[in-house]
Amino acid sequence: MRRPWRCSWREDRGSYSVETVILAPVVIALMLLMIAFGRITDASGAVDTAARAAARAASLEREAGAAQAAGAAAANRSLTGEGIRCASSSVAVDTSGYGLDLGQAATVRVTVACTAPLGEIGLPGLPGSRTLRSSWTSPIDSYRGRQ
Repeated sequence: MRRPWRCSWREDRGSYSVETVILAPVVIALMLLMIAFGRITDASGAVDTAARAAARAASLEREAGAAQAAGAAAANRSLTGEGIRCASSSVAVDTSGYGLDLGQAATVRVTVACTAPLGEIGLPGLPGSRTLRSSWTSPIDSYRGRQ
């Protein structure tokens, strides 16, 4: 015996609603996960850019104190300019190269850390924040006066 076409159609009735109820949370979770990874990637690039800008600004100064101030200011400007909101940030400028004699190769190393908040995404199991760090080294002109 063959079943009529109408009977098989009636057996599938409501299956789309069940599929939607099951798949909707999965699709939403995947979208939120993509947003979280996008934020982390964006913040990581901004921290790299801030470290590079800070090292360059610090290497242009003639004394260690001014280099530390210029590096910190450049890093903060860069993070603000990129639109990255850090829950906390720190800038460490290593100015030990300013203590070397004139003519010796010297560098300035800057390390920038930014804690990017992820809590507002609202995905269960996702950490509330992620700390991103980047370091960059820039050479100091060997024949430029240092103090």
